[in-house]
Amino acid sequence: MIIDQSSYTRNDRMRDIINDNSILLTVINRFSISLGFGDKSVAVVCEENDVDVDTFLAVINLISGKGWSGYRIALPPLIGYLRKSHRYILNHALPTIKKTLIEGIQQTNTSEIAMFILKFYDGYMQEVRKHMEYEDNVVFSYVENLIAGEVRDKFQISDFSSRHEHMAGSLDELKELFIYQYNQQDNELISIALFHIIMCGNDLMSHCEIENKLLFPAVAELENRLKTQSAGHDDGHVGEKPKTVMDILTDREKEVIIGVAQGLANKEIADRLNLSFHTVTTYRKNISAKLNIHTTAGLVIFAILHHLIEIDEAKMPS
Repeated sequence: MIIDQSSYTRNDRMRDIINDNSILLTVINRFSISLGFGDKSVAVVCEENDVDVDTFLAVINLISGKGWSGYRIALPPLIGYLRKSHRYILNHALPTIKKTLIEGIQQTNTSEIAMFILKFYDGYMQEVRKHMEYEDNVVFSYVENLIAGEVRDKFQISDFSSRHEHMAGSLDELKELFIYQYNQQDNELISIALFHIIMCGNDLMSHCEIENKLLFPAVAELENRLKTQSAGHDDGHVGEKPKTVMDILTDREKEVIIGVAQGLANKEIADRLNLSFHTVTTYRKNISAKLNIHTTAGLVIFAILHHLIEIDEAKMPS
């Protein structure tokens, strides 16, 4: 049993931590830790599931409002955790709220405030999806390239900003709208939806804190270390140049990316490059596979970051 500890430790039993704060079940899932760990300690469970124990402890202590500083953060498992958080929020939490809202509103007379709530929520879901896809395709991909040793002289993690605060704030506004304006009695589904809205807002706030307090500082430290190493090795020694993400793209693929980033449709790119529409479509598929970028917005950001176009040439999709 855990009683008023300042922080969870590697020697605590995993089941005691879950009993102390059941919200941490989501953390276990997002680190791909299997249940059925019995009386094993945090250190043993993490080792058996190939999870970095320091990173795990930093996350659970931060979420629980306990002492979280001083841990060595391993970036690959933290990125994996954040990606799974995105999938849960986009594919489960937000759709569940919408489904329950619709069912709850249908039980009552359709009112102007009810329609406003649904419209507000639809716009909110689109905003969250756009933000998280940007992080998946651009921010996390940048970090993964950095882990592989690719340094960008004109770019750094501080250029990214986490906007989860205002997304969680939008959910808080929706909660207040229900509490103060939605005057309907005996509607259990609306109460359930409100509960899920509060839980999702808390999840988003924790997600934001993990990025701001754990991810970004760890990435900045890696950037500085790689740049220092690069400067130290700049002694005139001639060796094989490390392969970067740009090296895996052909010149024609780069031209296609430029066209996409400038807002051209596939047909317009085909006309510009004297290619068939089918050929351009094939190039787009190959680019997506090579870069793991599957949105037009992600390709626009990629083109800017890798100096294929100037920022004033870029056309973000509407």
